[in-house]
Amino acid sequence: MSTNVGVVKKSKVNVRTIVQIGMLSAIATVLMLFEIPLPFLAPSFYELDFSEVPVLIGCFAMGPVAGILIELVKILLNLVINGTITAGVGEAANFLIGCAFILPAGMIYKRRKSRKTAIIGMAAGTVTMTILGCFLNAYVLLPAYASAFGWPLDSIIEMGSAINPVVKSLPAFVILMVAPFNILKGVVVSLITFLLYKYISPILHRGR
Repeated sequence: MSTNVGVVKKSKVNVRTIVQIGMLSAIATVLMLFEIPLPFLAPSFYELDFSEVPVLIGCFAMGPVAGILIELVKILLNLVINGTITAGVGEAANFLIGCAFILPAGMIYKRRKSRKTAIIGMAAGTVTMTILGCFLNAYVLLPAYASAFGWPLDSIIEMGSAINPVVKSLPAFVILMVAPFNILKGVVVSLITFLLYKYISPILHRGR
């Protein structure tokens, strides 16, 4: 009898987790549609969105694996809604960059759940996302977008130079524009998550 009760309870938890992953993925997808250009920082195709907030909240509440699934579903839903101009290369890179942010945060927080470890985790995630983001932008994303739009890579560097005259090469573009963009995104998403999590966490943990 107790075994059956345990199986039923576990089944309910699994269903609840799947529902929550779907819900947070849907919210993240909607947030991904609302992008804010930062013309003072980078060319207009770099836009800030807050879609990582529900992903990070889910990662904290349900663990890193759930966070990866939310990130994946978010990317796939956005692909269905908006399509792709890079044959999926841009979406794959963005998935990796998103995971680079949430995974360190979720893994550190999972070891000892406290405000301090949450902050440390989000800081580590921001650094990891920035490093991987710079690498993927230089070798994958920027070449892919240049090819998709029929632009020479130099024209993208010129867009950066119009904002910051110091930008004269791809490494300078990445260091002076991509890195600050990712740092700003990590800080903003971390701050919003930190402020919202204590209100949303009880809802996600209810019935567990």
